[in-house]
Amino acid sequence: MSTRTDGHTSGTSRPIDVNDPQVSRFDIVREGARRDDIEIVHYEAQFPVPGTKAERRLTRTIAGMFLLVGLFATAFVVAYVWWPWQYKPGTGAGKLYTPVLGLTLGLALLLVGIGILAWGKKLMPKEVSIQDRHIEPASDEDRKITGSTLVYMADELGVRRRPLLGVSLLAGLAPVGAVAAAPLIGGLIEQPHKNNQYFTTGWKPQDGKRIHLTHHDGTPVRPEDVSPGGQITVFPGIEGGATNKHADSPVLLIHLRESDATEAKAANDRDGKQDFMWGNYIAYSKICTHAGCPASLYEQQTNRLLCPCHQSQFLITDNARPIFGPASRRLPQLPLAVEEGFFVAQSDFTETVGPDFWERP
Repeated sequence: MSTRTDGHTSGTSRPIDVNDPQVSRFDIVREGARRDDIEIVHYEAQFPVPGTKAERRLTRTIAGMFLLVGLFATAFVVAYVWWPWQYKPGTGAGKLYTPVLGLTLGLALLLVGIGILAWGKKLMPKEVSIQDRHIEPASDEDRKITGSTLVYMADELGVRRRPLLGVSLLAGLAPVGAVAAAPLIGGLIEQPHKNNQYFTTGWKPQDGKRIHLTHHDGTPVRPEDVSPGGQITVFPGIEGGATNKHADSPVLLIHLRESDATEAKAANDRDGKQDFMWGNYIAYSKICTHAGCPASLYEQQTNRLLCPCHQSQFLITDNARPIFGPASRRLPQLPLAVEEGFFVAQSDFTETVGPDFWERP
């Protein structure tokens, strides 16, 4: 039988009565180990003499880590709720929204990991045990032994004699719980559809005037700019219409051949979009309804529009119905008209642009 540095023994010993009130909790733990054929190879307290300066210094260091966890987690929640996140051209606090979230959450998780590792490696007793597998059902005494073992392990954590660690861990992890809940309830904190941003694009008429379809350089588009069977990408003729400020507004303008245009008009009549086309011209949003990629690969012979990201395909002559790939919703169609020889949008899209979301009617 060998003796531990903190006064306990390890190795083989004779059986004891676990119901004996004179038996210590560690004796019960040791008896449980013996009954389970566990050999405690090594068991040594990190600080055999409690309360030393080194132990107190280490406790304060780990507690400081946990408190910093709470600080950074709180900063994450504050930034998530109140930091300006909307895109605005130029520089501004909105550009730092994602980096601030990543930095605060990353530091919180890093410090909680380092703190727990330091607690386990530097404060918990060193133990090496070997155990054989057993398949027999547990007896009442085995259950008592298990309970005593768990309580003993809790004691060995040292929270009772190191309350600073327990308080700091609780203070640090409570904001981490708020971090996990913030994305789930974030939409309840602030109206996500403020300014109707999900349901309007750059094609919305301004001051009663319809928006012109323009080239990338801002020049208006005429019907003769697109040859039969051809297509071009057009943008709303407003300030920043061809920039990321209106990234939801690019449209594919297609000049269908006569037979294809007849088929497309019949599909539009069926779906209540009788006046959406102008002549043989039809226009669809380029934003794929699956993941928001630009659906811009047009197959003239098959009248299919392909999205290069995940291979969704839309049939242009059937109101851009998805016929292949993960997309499950049609591409929104832009109502067309011609004023003074140039294309204009009769109105904004009548459907939401881009990927599906749960609130989409």
